[in-house]
Amino acid sequence: MPAGRIARVLIDSPLPQLDRLFDYAIPPSLADEALPGVRVRVPLRSAGRMVDAYLVEVADAVETERPLSELEAVVSPVPVLTPGLYALARRAADRAAGSAGDILRLAIPKRMVRAEKAWLARGAAEPAAVPDSAVPWIGSTLDAYPGLADAIDARERLALDAPPRTVRIAEAVEVGAWAEMLAAVGAQALVRGRSAILVVPDYRDQAQLEAMLEARGLADAVVRVDARQSGPDRYASFLRTLSSDPCIVVGNRSAVYAPVHDLGVIAMWDDGDPLLGEPLSPGVHARDAALVRQELDGCGVVFAGHTRTTDVERLVAVGWVREVPSTRRESPRVVLSATHEGEARSARVPSAAFASAREALKTGPVLVQVARPGYAPVLVCADCRRPARCVHCAGPLRARRPGAVPDCGWCGRAAHGWKCPHCESVRVRMASAGSERTADELGRAFPGVRIIVADGEHPVSQVDGRPALVVATRGAEPHAIGGYRTVILLDGDRMLMADDLRIGESCLRWWSNAAALAAPGSPVHLVGVTGSVARALATWTQSAYARSELADRAPLRMPPTVRVASVEGVPRAVDAALAELRTAVPELVDDAILGPVAVPVVGAAPLARAFVRFDYALGRAVAGSLRASVVAEAGRSRKAPKGRPPGPRNTLKVRVDLPDLDL
Repeated sequence: MPAGRIARVLIDSPLPQLDRLFDYAIPPSLADEALPGVRVRVPLRSAGRMVDAYLVEVADAVETERPLSELEAVVSPVPVLTPGLYALARRAADRAAGSAGDILRLAIPKRMVRAEKAWLARGAAEPAAVPDSAVPWIGSTLDAYPGLADAIDARERLALDAPPRTVRIAEAVEVGAWAEMLAAVGAQALVRGRSAILVVPDYRDQAQLEAMLEARGLADAVVRVDARQSGPDRYASFLRTLSSDPCIVVGNRSAVYAPVHDLGVIAMWDDGDPLLGEPLSPGVHARDAALVRQELDGCGVVFAGHTRTTDVERLVAVGWVREVPSTRRESPRVVLSATHEGEARSARVPSAAFASAREALKTGPVLVQVARPGYAPVLVCADCRRPARCVHCAGPLRARRPGAVPDCGWCGRAAHGWKCPHCESVRVRMASAGSERTADELGRAFPGVRIIVADGEHPVSQVDGRPALVVATRGAEPHAIGGYRTVILLDGDRMLMADDLRIGESCLRWWSNAAALAAPGSPVHLVGVTGSVARALATWTQSAYARSELADRAPLRMPPTVRVASVEGVPRAVDAALAELRTAVPELVDDAILGPVAVPVVGAAPLARAFVRFDYALGRAVAGSLRASVVAEAGRSRKAPKGRPPGPRNTLKVRVDLPDLDL
């Protein structure tokens, strides 16, 4: 490499003021090693120490007023930061008013020396290929959606409604039909010599998808990207994605950043699942990252689910995503169950659902979905009916078993000698039933029947086809060999009472995913729920429900019809950021900014919080202005006047497009 070259590096730091490229001179000793994409160590003058960084690009030296600092060392010869990955991280971070380094910490695992040496020492591997026996399967699976195969080859943006049934792939193994569809989408890209990324919410979905790919002879092409992997395994998987050989990446939300070569398609299952929303800053949802990558790489994008989120439906409505309907009209037999004349209105399981379960247990398993785990997750005062709270942290009290001393759901302390602060009663009663109490009640109602509890503390992935009552919390329902002979959805009215803008969408998704586990023709009883959500489930018209939700939210300017950013920090910083925003983006409507309002902080001065609603066309300007305010505030001196304690480290925080934003 010729002398006089400089390295432009991105420092691996959470500080917003360091979220830009810095120039460093390349010493002659590192001229051959300092290549774009490698990890390096550089001196940081402001901190007086060495820090990690990524070498983004190499350029010709320019005249400067003072000499540049030199690279200290090249940590690894492997170019882990590809140009495409940096462009994706930069674009996604700018869209969310965040730092590219925060995105790269999610995308690039920590270096593992042994795994890296093994990867460097390996010879050229034989590229994975699709077995001839799998080609007819790909065609028959994709043919259910006319034109889907051609659309994948053309790298379009698509929305699909998955078939609500299960598929048997071995003697005692069943997976959702959606897994077969996504596997075929990935295999279609592999047939064309391109890579595919298949993104799923959690490990249960990932296991189904991997089992389907293995059953079709594609195990050698699968690269697993999973936070549950060990450090060396995760890093080895990442290094595999750097190869030019096509592969099928299967993983959770961070898999969307996998730097595969010649990406053909990104397929995402159930984008409404909150697990696909990144909780860490800058909080970029996997769906948004996939759309950004589609623009940069020109790959296809497929969104599939039993339900349609309002986010995807908005993209369909504006023509950015195309809906591909299925020729096979499939839907479960949903029954809206309610108490009949003569039954107690408080009956948790109506007689119709009870009779259906009794009949179904003669031939196979029955699924009962409940809202919460545990025995009695909510306790109230037996006299005044007010919620029972912990005297230490004000958390909700719960009971783990009958007659047990209540304990706090937040701090875990036992509530010995509890007394109601309102009426001084010392008695509590159960206000709701969790999975364990429901299993206990059903066990008494169906003596001699096998009872299986499936929730966060009792994970179950699959049950056999013998008669059993499976009591599961939402999202934890196991598959049953041959499907469930009856599905009973309890606590629907309680689920809909949650204080959440998207609770209707969430409930429809929970119920639809459970209904898809029923055997063909078996009844699905939705208990005690009426209204638009129940009708959408009964008629299996989830996309129509999403359209109606969009129509209702548009006049109120609620997401996703508009984008929303939260601005939180010390009042002075929030006021300054909002004032700068009004100046930088005069197109904002009059009611675009809500707040600021005070946010109490225990043991500290209250902070201020404001919400900014803006149209998608103003996204770049709004995000840029808010990001500039964050950087400017971070650059202010943190030195307090003599005699005063120093102020908070982060005096201004901005988050954009939070899925759980409560307006």
